[in-house]
Amino acid sequence: MAFRGWQAEAIEFYEGLEADNSKTYWNENRSVYDNLVREPMIELLSELAPEFGEGKLFRPYRDVRFSAIKTPYKTTIAATFESGGYVQLSAAGLGAGSGMYMMASDQLERYRQAVVDEVTGGQLDKLVIALDASGIDVEGTNALKTAPRGYPKDHPRIELLRYRGIFAWKQWEPGAWLGTKSATDRVAKLLRASRPLDAWLAANVGSSELEESRRH
Repeated sequence: MAFRGWQAEAIEFYEGLEADNSKTYWNENRSVYDNLVREPMIELLSELAPEFGEGKLFRPYRDVRFSAIKTPYKTTIAATFESGGYVQLSAAGLGAGSGMYMMASDQLERYRQAVVDEVTGGQLDKLVIALDASGIDVEGTNALKTAPRGYPKDHPRIELLRYRGIFAWKQWEPGAWLGTKSATDRVAKLLRASRPLDAWLAANVGSSELEESRRH
């Protein structure tokens, strides 16, 4: 089926789950999740697949074994795209982003070297400014309080240097638009606008050799 948006019940489902994250609530509202939350997300991913690749939906169950958060269910439905990018729905509305949320140690060192380099660092600075001007936030994850060891504390791109991950992000509050095809257009526009950042990361950071070696 073609994507037609999410009904208000999808947002209400997550509002209820935030208030009562229990198996009882989940079981009583499972049909709402299946039909009004999960199904529209699958339809959205299907419509975006020709341009951004197949979408991979995350499980709704939280792995509590190694987490400080012990509630059994995630309060978002989220997915990633084969060619890069992320989308999620929650009580806060719809969000989408792209980038590297968390870098491995070898990626992080390459990222920092690229940030301090006048050419590549200047390119990233301009990308961040352009995204910000278009209304897209560029955020860093687990930022250090000061410069990484071996890097100057007064570097002109110190904020970017402190990041351990960097991604473009846009969050839209719930509204009548969410029940229309407008959601597809908003996510696609964000992913397209994020491509220069993704390209910069691919060229200057790349995949983790450490992570690849652990898989073999």
